[in-house]
Amino acid sequence: MEDLGGIGKLDRERLSEVLRGTKGTVNNAQVAQILKISSADATKMLSRWSKKGWLSRVKRGIYVPVPLESRSADVPLEDPWLIAEKLYAPCYIGGWSAAEHWDLTEQIFRTIVVLTALTPRDRNPLIKGTQYLLCSVNEKKMFGLKPVWRGQVKVSVSDPTRTILDLLVEPRLGGGIRSVQDMLLNYLRSEMKNLDLLVEYADRLGNGAVFKRLGFLLERNAPGESTIIAKCTQRLTKGNAKLAPKQKAERLVTRWQLWVPEHWLEEQA
Repeated sequence: MEDLGGIGKLDRERLSEVLRGTKGTVNNAQVAQILKISSADATKMLSRWSKKGWLSRVKRGIYVPVPLESRSADVPLEDPWLIAEKLYAPCYIGGWSAAEHWDLTEQIFRTIVVLTALTPRDRNPLIKGTQYLLCSVNEKKMFGLKPVWRGQVKVSVSDPTRTILDLLVEPRLGGGIRSVQDMLLNYLRSEMKNLDLLVEYADRLGNGAVFKRLGFLLERNAPGESTIIAKCTQRLTKGNAKLAPKQKAERLVTRWQLWVPEHWLEEQA
């Protein structure tokens, strides 16, 4: 834990100038540009401010300001979404984090789901007490996003329909297929419901398992959505998928070419 230390008048003026010229995070290049100093001097300055406790190191070369009221530089992230944008861009907030944002779930998830065009080695980084879950996605498939302002920084989050699509692609991003079903039901009951758009998104993404899972879940929970169910049927691809990729599945529902856990069919009976 770093205790806050005093800095001289010149350092305070320089730090204030840097913070006025940055948005949420500070890096070497920004300091060098704002203060018109060399990269080496900027590195030394950032290190000094960090050691004094006025900046907190998030990742190598990236810092966040420490709130004036804090007695220590060992502080949690004020806005994990903003940090995700700075560290993993191009990216967007998705999965259960987006579902929470759009009120598609009442569950509380402490881990932030980030879909990024990068291929990070650590898929579950812990940054200043905040846990992240990183999932790679092709940048060309980053559509269906909405901008959200976090302070002065614009962060992308999947729109409600894209959120449901991502959950159907990767049920683990929703906490498992049971949670995904609940989020889908909330989506169907909401004003955000747009199943035609969901099919359009799924067509663009080109993942056949989506239509198998969506068709099965709609037929099970919303059989009145016959038009969309029929569209799912028309888009079935070769081969079988699993309703829950990580779960044991004993029964094959041939209509949907979907392996389903036995207890799901028992509940429906």
